[in-house]
Amino acid sequence: MALPELESPREERVYELRSYEGATEKLYNLKVDMFNKGESALFKELKFNPVFFCEVLSSAHMPHLMYMTTHADTIAQKENWGNFVNHPEWDRMKNLERYQNTVSGMTKLLLFPTEYSDY
Repeated sequence: MALPELESPREERVYELRSYEGATEKLYNLKVDMFNKGESALFKELKFNPVFFCEVLSSAHMPHLMYMTTHADTIAQKENWGNFVNHPEWDRMKNLERYQNTVSGMTKLLLFPTEYSDY
């Protein structure tokens, strides 16, 4: 876990919570491998301000991994994802045969701090 390194006003920030499910343990483990060997590093490089990365231990949708990133505002969130999907390393990884069809479901939630939130 890490505190976000943002200078934008708290009320403009957006937290993005994502969850990726795998149809089988094997496919899930390949997605985790892809995440650990490149995706998470890209998030740091591209200033996604990761808050946490985790493997979910128990839920109705298993197996799956979850992470949270934070962005200065919704414009920065969209720009960050644009930079990610157009990054040469992401393009290389997503086209590797071993990482094909590893995700069977994805959930994305955008969360906004309240006036009493610390960050």
